[in-house]
Amino acid sequence: MTAVRATARGGRTGAAVLDDGDVAAALAVCASDPVGSVLAASRLEQAAATGLRRAGGELWGYAEDDELRAICWAGANLVPVLATDDDASASRALAAFAALGRTRGRRCSSIVGPADAVLGLWSRLRGAWPLEREIRASQPSMVIDGDPAVVPDPAVRRSVPEEYDAVLPACVRMFTEEVGYSPVSGPGGPYEQRVRALIEQGRSFVRVERPAGTWRRPRVVFKAEVPAVAGGVAQVQGVWVDPERRGERLSETGMAAVVQATRADIASTVSLYVNGYNTRAVRAYQAVGFRQVGEYATVLF
Repeated sequence: MTAVRATARGGRTGAAVLDDGDVAAALAVCASDPVGSVLAASRLEQAAATGLRRAGGELWGYAEDDELRAICWAGANLVPVLATDDDASASRALAAFAALGRTRGRRCSSIVGPADAVLGLWSRLRGAWPLEREIRASQPSMVIDGDPAVVPDPAVRRSVPEEYDAVLPACVRMFTEEVGYSPVSGPGGPYEQRVRALIEQGRSFVRVERPAGTWRRPRVVFKAEVPAVAGGVAQVQGVWVDPERRGERLSETGMAAVVQATRADIASTVSLYVNGYNTRAVRAYQAVGFRQVGEYATVLF
């Protein structure tokens, strides 16, 4: 990456909490790495339309010589984005963000994004913030920008609002398996609202099976969401297969269907990141046609 010619208003130097007038410059920083920055950029695109407050977070920026070199989205997650390949400048940016983080305190549930930025920021914050619960230091960042290499599952489709009661339990099971605790907080809680919103936006994909002639309710056996979209990139998250159906290649054919639908009318490049130790998932995504283009890391609190 190279430095982005994005001017910080007022000629500011160092790190500061920015405002609505700085969103365009922050998006220019994100444009230097559309795949790595999609989590932050998706929030900033929302902020460009509705304002930072309604987008649900703060925007931190770091400038040198009237040039915005790095940003952090500070919301439910802290997402650092560096727009320079100068190691010294990157180090100064991370140190400045760490100083800002020490002043403002931890409000996020994780630090997530490109591995160098995440791990570098946490190494400077560690000790000032509560101890991390887990560090996932190696998460391959993968993309596909062409047709999937396997035949899509024709049964995988967008979920509909009437299926919320079937989709939510699958989402909760995935989250609990992945993170280690349940995200639910009640009918109107933030996680429940997020699931509803993704369904309404057409960004929730499922395979639902309805056993015939039995009392059993329809159940979700595969699901995935596309919550982050910005800069021509859509990031898939929350991929899950019912444990009773694992080993049947539902993740491969299901992801092929998600890729096909997403590339058709959401974004031409589809991305995801996966825990490096989950070799089965990595192989499944590679079979679909995903290739690694970078590395993420996540610090969980």
